Amino acid sequence: MAEKIISFVIPCYRSENTLEAVVSEIEKTMSRLSSYGHEIILINDGSPDDTWGTIKEVSKKYADTVTGINLAKNFGQHAALMAGLNAAKGDIVICLDDDGQTPADEADKLIAAIENGADVAYARYSHKKHSLFRNFGTAMNEWMASVMIGKPKDLYVSSYFAAKRFVVDEMVKYEGSYPYVIGLVLRTTKNIVNVDVTHRKREVGESGYTLSKLFALWINGFTAFSIKPLRIATLSGFIFAFLGFLYGIYTVIKKLVYPVAPMGFAALMSGIMFIGGMLMLMLGMIGEYLGRLYISQNKNPQYVIRETTKDEIK
Repeated sequence: MAEKIISFVIPCYRSENTLEAVVSEIEKTMSRLSSYGHEIILINDGSPDDTWGTIKEVSKKYADTVTGINLAKNFGQHAALMAGLNAAKGDIVICLDDDGQTPADEADKLIAAIENGADVAYARYSHKKHSLFRNFGTAMNEWMASVMIGKPKDLYVSSYFAAKRFVVDEMVKYEGSYPYVIGLVLRTTKNIVNVDVTHRKREVGESGYTLSKLFALWINGFTAFSIKPLRIATLSGFIFAFLGFLYGIYTVIKKLVYPVAPMGFAALMSGIMFIGGMLMLMLGMIGEYLGRLYISQNKNPQYVIRETTKDEIK
């Protein structure tokens, strides 16, 4: 029986100083797991530093196992993951970060969970060594995934996870312009488990996630795999219309009972501004859906590959 292959998929951004250590740790870990073969796929997501140069050097050092993919520009972490998933050939695919905070030497725990019957295994951290800003972003992402796309509340999702081949095959069928990996996993299977691992402190550099990138991720999560925001907008519209009707009745009765009572110009203007703001928000939400539909219909690519390290070998 042929040995199983483990594919490690790592999206890379500003990781010229950390990437080689991550790859080295994977190689050492897999040397202990002699019953498995492995491959490592490194995707440079338009990094402004010399991450691609580091990937090429690592690919030469570990020529038998490492493949580098250089995207034409920065498409975002989830698009880079999709590029890696499309290239991965393993029976089990493990996705992890490029900064060394996700412990590659504990990959055997994720593999064991898959071998024990889980379709997907997410790493769970008892205490994340991230900044307050990143932890807030993670908490928002967890809430959004639970409310909008049906993630079980007791399931912790992270960027460090392992998935069976059939799950990955289903995920890469998605050709939309705005991939959202958690949504793709949850729409494929519910047989998902958590595995406790250690989260390390960042030793070099800082997170590539800015406030604007986190906001874009939240918007993507809200709109990629759920129409609940539109239903919330509809419900809100009904509630405010009903409240407005009740307030109108109250105003008429008040005028009949107290003819000299002022009508409340300031309160009226406040109500108009509030309702107007809600309407603009709802229209913007609808516009976001229509805009994404328009862009997808124009076949805007998830990612574009400029070159790979295999091209140089050829």
